[in-house]
Amino acid sequence: MRKLLWFSLVIAGTMAASAGGSQGARNFPVIQLPQGYRIEKVVDGLTYATSVAWDGQGRMYVLEAGGAFVEEPVPARLMRIENGRAVEVVNLQTKGIGASAVGLVWHDGAFYITHRDGKDRTGAVSRVTLDGRVTQVFKGIVDSQSEHQINGIEVGPNGRMYVAVGPASNSGVVGLDLGPFVARSPKVHPRPCQDIVLTGYNFMTPDFRTDNQSDTALTGAFVPFGTATKAGQVIKGTNKCGGSILSFDPKNAEGTLRPYVSGLRNAIDMAWNNQGTMFVAVNGYDIRGSRSVKDQWDATYRVKPGAWYGWPDFSATLEPLTDPKFTPPGSQLAPIMKGGVAQPPKLNFLIDHAASKLTPPDRSLVAGLHDWNSSPSGLHFSPDGWGPFGNQLFVAEWGDLTPATNPLRDKPAGFQISRIDPATRRAVPFARNAEPGPASLQGAMGQGIERPFDLKFHSGAMYIVDYGVARVNPARIKEGKPPYEFPPKTGVVWKITRTAQ
Repeated sequence: MRKLLWFSLVIAGTMAASAGGSQGARNFPVIQLPQGYRIEKVVDGLTYATSVAWDGQGRMYVLEAGGAFVEEPVPARLMRIENGRAVEVVNLQTKGIGASAVGLVWHDGAFYITHRDGKDRTGAVSRVTLDGRVTQVFKGIVDSQSEHQINGIEVGPNGRMYVAVGPASNSGVVGLDLGPFVARSPKVHPRPCQDIVLTGYNFMTPDFRTDNQSDTALTGAFVPFGTATKAGQVIKGTNKCGGSILSFDPKNAEGTLRPYVSGLRNAIDMAWNNQGTMFVAVNGYDIRGSRSVKDQWDATYRVKPGAWYGWPDFSATLEPLTDPKFTPPGSQLAPIMKGGVAQPPKLNFLIDHAASKLTPPDRSLVAGLHDWNSSPSGLHFSPDGWGPFGNQLFVAEWGDLTPATNPLRDKPAGFQISRIDPATRRAVPFARNAEPGPASLQGAMGQGIERPFDLKFHSGAMYIVDYGVARVNPARIKEGKPPYEFPPKTGVVWKITRTAQ
């Protein structure tokens, strides 16, 4: 998702039953919860589960993302949860929907789903009815051809739809780490929401497109791999931009699609509080690619319409990356060139902010800080009656993918449900395993939290979509594949209820 759907996804409707079954109110001692709350398993046996939603009759559905770069590709599917089992309602792959299918929301008699287009892999949204009819609402988000796809989709208080869109690349430059994506989509690159002016820094990396291992390529910001830039160069903005939240009227998506906010480093999902204020969970920088960033946190932000949140020049706490504390060790940074002259190994701004009419982001918009690499994903506000934690923001933390995304990390981050403490604006654990990391690494496969991705409250209970096992296997790099493995049928939906009144 970093980070979620880099991993796997870097990688009509017959009513066929799937594996899985409820374990009801069984005790799960691996999982730690505050006193007065209990957890149960609603369904298991899901494959790459990403989102949960309910139809107009209150029936639960789960979205399975599908797989594109795994040895045994699986289809993206819409599943109904009935009596502890997952039943296929629509095989989305057969309807032109490409992996990863991520966001799911019910609106006006149908589901709206975010995904990659089955042909050109650009980010798209489709309307899916329960009888299997699929109508594409829009496509064409080029950034989604990369490791960061189009993510959550929600209906706002004003009736408009909002989608979270990840940017192509870790920090503005397409590098060696995007090799598999460039091979499939050679022109993939970040696209800004407004016209920007570049500072002209370029990064030298091995040219994986040739057979000569000594070949190198210079690549600048907001351009395809192997394209150098120069100071003062203008990159045109687009309404179908990455690193953003986009908004549209579902009755006329193409005609009304507009950036709502920009400059987000991989926004995953959005939620509103009782006052109608939007919040967004964002995955922070990795130490990978040509322009690695040694960040300190991941973040949840309060959303201010029209704001620019600083990507790729500001940290998760909205501080300038030119501060030396964000520059990784020299071995983690590609050689830098500007105007044909070698530059010192440090982070510089990629955008000329003054010429681009961009002001530094407002640091008061940081609503919550999560451990770096914890991958905050789905989020939702609890109901007022949820005990001492009523009307608080809860966030699913999918977890890290080290060492592939951060060779400096020495302990797990994420793999839990956190809440944002209103007093400190820090993410504190609410539901987690007894030991740090996923349950599969604690000898408790299926008995504890693995990789929670979506989180929703419904009828007074918290529902958690646990994506399932995703692990790093560096040996796959020699095979020309992303260094990740995703065993199927390991996904779960959990339910947490309050027992004390």
